Parts: sequence; structure tokens; C-alpha cells
Amino acid sequence: MLLLRCPLLFLLLLLPLGSRPQKLPTRDEELFQMQIRDKAFFHDSSVIPDGAEISSYLFRDTPKRYFFVVEEDNTPLAVTVTPCDAPLEWKLSVQELPEEASGEGSGDPEPLEQQKQQITNEEGTELFSYKGNDVEYFVSSSSPSGLYQLDLLSTEKDTHFKVYATTTPESDQPYPELPYDPRIDVTSLGRTTVTLAWKPSPTASLLRQPIQYCIVINKEHNFKSLCAVEAKLSSDDAFMMAPKPGLDFSPFDFAHFGFPADNNSGKERGFLKSSKFGRQTSPKPRVDLHRVCIGNKNIFTVSDLKPDTQYYFDMFAVNTDTNMSTAYVGTFARTKEEAKQKTVELKDGKVTDVFIKRKGAKFLRFAPVSSHQKVTFSIHSCLDAVQIQVRRDGKLLLSQSVEGVRQFQLRGKAKAKYLIRLKGSKKGASMLKVLATTRPNKQLFPSLPEDTRIKAFDKLRTCSSVTVAWLGTQERNKFCIYKREVDDNYNDEQKKREQNQCLGPDTRKKSEKVLCKYFHSQNIQKAVTTETIRGLQPGKSYLLDVYVIGHGGHSVKYQSKLVKTRKFC
Repeated sequence: MLLLRCPLLFLLLLLPLGSRPQKLPTRDEELFQMQIRDKAFFHDSSVIPDGAEISSYLFRDTPKRYFFVVEEDNTPLAVTVTPCDAPLEWKLSVQELPEEASGEGSGDPEPLEQQKQQITNEEGTELFSYKGNDVEYFVSSSSPSGLYQLDLLSTEKDTHFKVYATTTPESDQPYPELPYDPRIDVTSLGRTTVTLAWKPSPTASLLRQPIQYCIVINKEHNFKSLCAVEAKLSSDDAFMMAPKPGLDFSPFDFAHFGFPADNNSGKERGFLKSSKFGRQTSPKPRVDLHRVCIGNKNIFTVSDLKPDTQYYFDMFAVNTDTNMSTAYVGTFARTKEEAKQKTVELKDGKVTDVFIKRKGAKFLRFAPVSSHQKVTFSIHSCLDAVQIQVRRDGKLLLSQSVEGVRQFQLRGKAKAKYLIRLKGSKKGASMLKVLATTRPNKQLFPSLPEDTRIKAFDKLRTCSSVTVAWLGTQERNKFCIYKREVDDNYNDEQKKREQNQCLGPDTRKKSEKVLCKYFHSQNIQKAVTTETIRGLQPGKSYLLDVYVIGHGGHSVKYQSKLVKTRKFC
């Protein structure tokens, strides 16, 4: 065993260098064993406990030495050193155990000083040495008894590291075992998604130990240990919770690759807690590095990535009982390029129909042939609001949300080229009509009032008629009103699906037409018209639509109105 059965070494290591000769104190064996079993007892001490992983810190160019004892010859021994954020130089050596003082702690103090001198000054026989940032092991099935020394040094920078030592490696197995093929496979690659698959750890599939898999995604390099990942993140950076069953990871949600970070809800802290050290350390810049633990499944899709970007993926099997982990062989992949948008050419004075998928975008280009003082863009959004951006020779001139019919007049420039970007709604697909012209009097879309609702007068309802009103403008336009009988269970949701403002009267049945009339008023406050619709059936529901038709023949539909006649009169 290690130190656990060697109280003499423990007392020697804790004895102050300047202490005067005195008898070794007796100890409470039960209390001593309890302290040895407590991992916190070894924090920042130079003693390595048997079968427990310790975490510690190295200052640059300041070596650190740890001790442990193997009491019997031919003892199995395994030592694992895990560098975190910097390469380490480490060496394992052994020297013979000093003979223990005889008697009940009543011997001459001289041999005690000599033994301490022997422990602290002798170099011993070197068994193994390593320099680098890999997780490295020393394993021996038959080690000699003796005092073992582990010397560590970081020449690059201050760094964290972890050490694990055991004399029972066959039965302990605290680190999850890797499968015969420890690689991560990229099974599917898209513009914003990467699907990963890996073989399960035998520790989970055969030994039935509690194993979960944690994926780390970043754009810099692969990591060789979870300790290195945690060191890269500041103590305030958090790890994401596992997704709900059946749902794959959508980070960014996860503070993102290029997207705004979200709040701190649903986050866990890393294994390492921040500590205050004697030296001042400069704050680390924030990095695009993220981890998500996904339970025990072994296929996973990472989404919301950036197109045409290289990402590095690392997988760690974590024993949830011990919190100790083993790294699979990491991989990397570049997401596919964004599909090049086909640019639609706009012709001067011609209306162009545009369809945009949900959350999609379309690019339009307008290059006037002749010189021009002004350019006018008319946009008719048939359904929900859309976002419009207009650039002239690369310079942003306009960025707005458009609902219904909008007109924008911009100052012209000789030989200028205009690029229009239209971004669709999050609710669903978008349909638009777009007109670009350098002729200021070319107005194909009718002007609309700010309020395009139809008002019904409840007090004027009869068993066979309803009276409605709507707003007009100062411009003389043609208005046509249509009616359609609907079921009594017709609701607002069904009405909303029929709110395509770009569908004109030509799509309606002739029998649904009520009348058409021209109307305008120079006084905008009085630009209101009313109409009584007759010949209706008692107790029936009707959907009313008003279309305003412009000089170019293009129409815009007002918001539909659901009305119902009285059942008894």
C-alpha cells in the first residue's frame, strides 16, 4: 500500500525543519485512518493518497515534489499524471525506505534527523520520465518496496494538473476504459450541423458502471483531457445542461459561435473551483469553447454552427461516481459552404413577385440603365412583416421592417447599383411584390391608409343586411367589396390563413362581388366611406373583403371582416 500504512513518513513530512529534538508523539489510530481517508486532508500537501486523484497547481519554473510509499516488494503500481493547460516535465523515482525508529517513540533524536535528511536529499533511482501535455501513465505489475518521489515542473506557465496513484490498479479502474476503436466518426455534415458517432466505453457496456459522454466543441484545436478544457474556461464560464431526451444539442442557445450569449439559467459549474494564489494572473479572453454532457447515447448532432467553418470535436467518457474521465481521439470537420443566393434582377418599372421560405432570405439587384436623380422602391408584403435592407454600391442606405405596402424614395447616383436583401418572417413563408423605378410618377401600387380594418356597425345590423365602413386616402382609387358565406364555427385562425393581401379580385367568384366604387377625400380626416350590404340570409355569418385597386391595376386587400346577420327581426 501507499502512505496509508506508513505513519513514520507522514510525520517526517509534516515535521517543521526548525523543530527541536523531541519524542515522536503517540496518535489516535482511528482518528489517523479517518484523516487519511479524507481527500481534503491531502490538499496542498506533498503526500499522494492511495486510490484517490488529487488536483494541484504549479507556478512556472517552480518544481513540486510528491511522495508515497510502497511497503512490500512485487506490488502492482500505476501512476497517472494529467497536464491541464500547459506541458509538464515529470519524473518518478524510488529509493529504499529508511529503517523505522525503534521503541515507543523514545529513541535518540539523532537517527530521526538522519532519516529526514535521507528522505529529502537522496535522488533515488529514476523509473520513468516524461515531457509534454499528454495524459501519461507509469504502470508496473511488480514494483519494489520503497519511498517513491514524483517531481513535476512547468517551464511554460503557471498551470493546473492532476495526479492519481494506486497499488491496486486491477480492481480500482477509476478511469473509463476506451473501446478498441476510440475515434469519433463524422457521419453527417451540413452547412450548420455535424453529426458525430462513437463506440461505447466497455466500462459502461460490460462493467455496467455509470458513464456519461461529454462533447466539447471549439474552433481552435483538440483537447487531450477534460482537465485541459476546464482550465481553458474561466470559473465563471459554465457548462450546458444535457438536452431533454429525444432532443439534440442546439448550442448557441449555447453562448454561440457568433450569436448573443444567453443568461445563466440551466448552467453547471466546472469541476475545478477558483482559488486565490499568491501571484496576480491576467484575466483570460473569452473563447468559443463549449461542452455538453448528453448521458449515455453514442450518436449526437451539433447544430446552429456557422457555414464554411472548421470546428474541433472532443469526446470524454466520464465516470459519474468518481468524476474521472478518459478522452477519445478527437476529430475536426469543416461545415459546408452557404448555398450561394441567386440574385434576382429588377427591371425599371416592372413588378416582381418574390417568395421567401420561413426565416429565409432573397437578394434582388437593381441597376438603372440611365442616369437618375431619385430611385423609388415599392414593397408589398402579402402576409407577415419582412425585413428589407437596401445598399448602394455596398453602402447601407435603408434597413426597416415592412408590413403591407411601403414606398421608399432614395437619392440617386450615376451608374449606381442597388442590392436589396429581403429577410422572411419567423412565423412562416413570405410573399412579396417589389417594384423599383427611376421615374417618380410611376406608382403602380395604390396608396393605403394607416388603418386597413373594416368596421361593422352592430346597431345597423338586420336579418338581411350589414353596414360597414373603411378609410380611404387623398388619392382617388377604385374600391371593390366582396362577400362570402362561412360556417358559424369559422374563427380568427381560419381568417388569418386567408390574409394574403396580394390575392386580387380576379381570384374571387363573380357571385361574391357586391359592388365597386371610386372614392377619395382631400381632407384626410373625412376620408371615410360606408356601404350597406343587402340580400343576406338571417342568422348567417359572412366574410367581407375590400380591395383597393391602383392605377396600374395592382390591388391590395384590406383586413377581412367577419359579420353575422340577426336571426330574428
